[in-house]
Amino acid sequence: MRLTDDQHRIILEETARLLGPGARVRLFGSRVDDSARGGDIDLYVETDRPIPNRAAAASRLTAILQRALGEQRIDIVLADPDTTPQPIHATARREGIVL
Repeated sequence: MRLTDDQHRIILEETARLLGPGARVRLFGSRVDDSARGGDIDLYVETDRPIPNRAAAASRLTAILQRALGEQRIDIVLADPDTTPQPIHATARREGIVL
């Protein structure tokens, strides 16, 4: 997994602050491959409580993390109990690493 300890900590802290302590975060995509270089940070975030506006919450979390981690590409897929399952959700759960 290609995240520093500080990046890992910041992602978990900021996600919990915005979405609640029960939010679960998985890193997926190229950053799970230790032999790769570069790449954006792809995060799959699940919560047991409904999020009224998932798109706005994902955008807000992206902005918070970009400020905290520095300018880099961060993609967030946010799923709550009302989310219609999509192939990206299954892929992120299957291939992602729980943070």
